[in-house]
Amino acid sequence: MPPERLSRHDCHPGKPNDTYMKHMSELTANTSFEHVSYLWDEEAAARLAGDEVALLIYRSNLLGADLRLTNYGGGNTSCKAMARDPLTGEESEVMWVKGSGGDLGTLTRSGLAALYVDRLRSLRKVYPGKAHEDEMVALFNHCLFDLESKAPSIDTPLHGLLPFRHIDHLHPDAAIAIAASRDGKTITEELFRGSIGWVDWQRPGFDLGVRLRQCLEENPGIRGIMLGSHGLFTWGDTAYESYINTLEVVERCAAYLERHSAQGKPVFGGARIQSLAEADRRKQAAALAPVLRGLCSSERHMVGHFTDDPRVLEFINSNDLERLAPMGTSCPDHFLRTKISPLVLDLKPGEDLSDFRVVQEKLKPAFEGYRRMYTNYYEKHRHPDSPPIRDRNPVIILYPGVGLFAFAKDKQTARVASEFYINAINVMRGAEAISTYTSLPRQEAFDIEYWLLEEAKLQRMPKPKPLSGKIALVTGSAGGIGKAIARKFVEEGAVVILNDMNEARLQGAGEEFRSAYGKDAYTTVVLDVTRREQIQETFQTAALAFGGVDILVNNAGLSISKPLEDHTEKDWDLLYEVLVKGQFLVTQAAVDVMRRQATGGDVLNIVSKNALVSGPNNTGYGSAKAAQLHLSRLNAAELGGDGIRVNVVNPDAVISESNIWAGGWAEGRAKAYGITVEELPAFYAKRTLLGQVILPEDIANACFAFVGGLLSKSTGNVLNVDGGVAMAFVR
Repeated sequence: MPPERLSRHDCHPGKPNDTYMKHMSELTANTSFEHVSYLWDEEAAARLAGDEVALLIYRSNLLGADLRLTNYGGGNTSCKAMARDPLTGEESEVMWVKGSGGDLGTLTRSGLAALYVDRLRSLRKVYPGKAHEDEMVALFNHCLFDLESKAPSIDTPLHGLLPFRHIDHLHPDAAIAIAASRDGKTITEELFRGSIGWVDWQRPGFDLGVRLRQCLEENPGIRGIMLGSHGLFTWGDTAYESYINTLEVVERCAAYLERHSAQGKPVFGGARIQSLAEADRRKQAAALAPVLRGLCSSERHMVGHFTDDPRVLEFINSNDLERLAPMGTSCPDHFLRTKISPLVLDLKPGEDLSDFRVVQEKLKPAFEGYRRMYTNYYEKHRHPDSPPIRDRNPVIILYPGVGLFAFAKDKQTARVASEFYINAINVMRGAEAISTYTSLPRQEAFDIEYWLLEEAKLQRMPKPKPLSGKIALVTGSAGGIGKAIARKFVEEGAVVILNDMNEARLQGAGEEFRSAYGKDAYTTVVLDVTRREQIQETFQTAALAFGGVDILVNNAGLSISKPLEDHTEKDWDLLYEVLVKGQFLVTQAAVDVMRRQATGGDVLNIVSKNALVSGPNNTGYGSAKAAQLHLSRLNAAELGGDGIRVNVVNPDAVISESNIWAGGWAEGRAKAYGITVEELPAFYAKRTLLGQVILPEDIANACFAFVGGLLSKSTGNVLNVDGGVAMAFVR
């Protein structure tokens, strides 16, 4: 047996062999790695001693924390241990394995499937062959030890038919680069001197589990198995041994790629073009993103993600881009998220994008061509029972000299797709350095993409929310009404651009949203609506973060309450700068983006009851609000042809959390009505027809009513949310 081979049991339970023990001793001493991260904490692991499932989760989380080892949602891990059978009271061998879906980096016990090992292995007796692969998945449920288990994944037999107590199945870029190269099997044998087995590409399932076991039996003592074009299996007798074994195998793959990459061969055939400077790349990407988003949203609204990662630029600027990009990705985890191949734009890096209509017309043929290609791919490879064709638009779009755009149903999916395509770039880079990159045959790729089990997984996903795929910019959204609107929109499926001129408030709002909704639900930008350059920066941020804007809520404001004789010119100018000019400038910028998308949009203006009601000590504020209201009507009349709806929400006396009551406004209104500040909430509620206090959430609900889909044919409307103030009735 070669000295590097690793096996705890030599394919059956028993006493550890000397080769195994010697090798594990060497592994334990080697905790220094250059290409992967060693994250094992002895104290943390010691606290979990005796609980193999806890150690499995600990190991899984460490592996998932290093994207060089696996990618989001990819890979699976397992452990086998004895547990008390609740029916017989006797000890039984049970396997805990990552269930269907989920992510190793965030895996918890609830994400595991637990199965009786003997029952799972007994399925070999009834396995009818590859033609009935999908039928076997239903039988996994008959093997469940824990009835509260996560649904077992298609990879379950790959772990169950191997004898090792701890197993890692990962998709490291370095390993897949070897697995996806033309000479991958030979390289694997030479690099690991026979200590890593090889199994040619095959779709995951019970038969692949049988082939892994066969590979192990034919090569006793191996420490892992490379799956052609797919990934890596490694193992150990303990969680730590499996972890170290995985790190060492991936480290050796990465070091091998690095040595060959340094031998002078130009990466991807060398550079064909040069990138724009970073600031110019981002400016160009921001100008183009809404156009691309509109073209990608022909079937449903998509959310975008942009990256100009150096690895992306190296690939898209290269001589080999034209050859490699159409080949698509090799690993199923990659192309399930990125589609079979990307769309490469025929645009020069510094091309003039100022006239978006010209750009739209130039790019339309490329998108139509991609849709035809994808339709032909589907029709050529489909089976009688294949699911219906899915969205035919590209997910990954490459702009040489600028960067990569990804578009998907939500921000997380788009971001993850871009990360997976970078994984694919890493694989192509490594494979080309050591041999020649190979992708999966189109039929094999189709059979994975339109696998009935994958379709079933998609059908189990939650239905889209009313604002799924929508992007909202709410000015002044770090507090009060604005934050309530932004929160409501996120809860209904949108992503939002939080902004405020107060950086401290903005930071606090961002932390609140990250804690409640996660990093993909929002982005933040400092915005003073009176400053045109900050407005442009805000919409550039929206374009780069999400691809554009669908909903604009002009909410930012302030209030000044003074008698006519006390009003200063400075007061007057400030009110009109923020309320009227601010609404005008931000709307103007938003409409430009919406027109680039060509998918319509919504503009909501948070005005006030004071736009309609003449009250005391309110000359500047009331007249500015009236100007806002009429500006809304004018915009509605002008923008209908673009499918852009403009509507108004008129609040009154929203005191809770509102910044508008700072700066003397509350004192001014209390003085005008001859009451104290403390009496204001009750005073405002009492004077309404419904006698209700108005909260920020009430305004948020009114905004959602306009944009949630039920009022999609309404524009130029005013919705009062004031508890009922008869003087403010529009008609």
